[in-house]
Amino acid sequence: MPRADPTVTVIVPVRNGARYVATCLGSIASDPYPGQCREIIVADNGSTDETVVLATSLGARVLSKPGVPVSALRNEAVRQSSGDVLAFVDVDHEISSGWLAAALDALRDPTVGAAGAPCHPPSNATWVQTMYDAMREHVEAPVETRWLGAGNLVVRRSTFEGIGGFDATLEACEDVDLCRRLRSSGARLINTPRMVNRHFGDPATLRKLFRGELWRGRDNLRVSLRSPVDWRDLPSVVVPLLWLTSMLTALVALGLRSSGLLYVVGACFCTLGLAAGARAAGMIRRRGFAAGVQWAQALAVAIVYDLARGLSLVARATHRTRQAA
Repeated sequence: MPRADPTVTVIVPVRNGARYVATCLGSIASDPYPGQCREIIVADNGSTDETVVLATSLGARVLSKPGVPVSALRNEAVRQSSGDVLAFVDVDHEISSGWLAAALDALRDPTVGAAGAPCHPPSNATWVQTMYDAMREHVEAPVETRWLGAGNLVVRRSTFEGIGGFDATLEACEDVDLCRRLRSSGARLINTPRMVNRHFGDPATLRKLFRGELWRGRDNLRVSLRSPVDWRDLPSVVVPLLWLTSMLTALVALGLRSSGLLYVVGACFCTLGLAAGARAAGMIRRRGFAAGVQWAQALAVAIVYDLARGLSLVARATHRTRQAA
């Protein structure tokens, strides 16, 4: 790092997030990192609630840029910032004390371009949020990783600008794309568990999970197919396509009353069931769930997740929470 205490810009994108602002900004302000080395920019995407007033009263600098994707919103905040290090925290998140120090410790290695960690669900998580969190890989010690979420991400400014920042054409999965380009540039990504970050916007119901993945799935496919294609990304491509193909084939078979096609559809859905079962088994393994009801819950979350990703290829959806954050 250029000096013992580099300047850090914390960027918080938001739209109509008044109910989260005080908690998010309060957790950032409470971090013991030296205040003179830290600036906080709230990048507002056209809020119509009390977001701007609250953020200003809490001492944040507010940047207004309505009507753009969150990727472009973050990029604009970077352009108007001064920090050597860029920290991205979404408004519906709360960071732990020592979060910045943990990130900067990871960045002291010159080969590391970014640090972060999978978020944690709310303390009063619903069963859907608990199972959704089980898809994340929480670790006990820092490890190199392929992806870091943009709601809990710290990156060197020089590295971020060197790859052109977030892709402003993406409405979702801009962090997946950013991490792919960071790795391609030779930078390492570190998952450091000391960067504890609680996400209050995790989907609380199966309906919200479905809508979130319906909105996210198309851009996920776009990013996964970008060159160079990594074989580890293939499940993100194959599973949604298989779900969509099976559903369309089922509709055709029912319309034609073709028993032959129905056999094909049955085979496809058996394969999909096995894929969802494998995802659910991974969730169970990570968290050590044992009760039968937890297996059923994990399978329900896995099926809804995969189904929404498949339908996202032909259906458009907005995501209220993502617009807000």
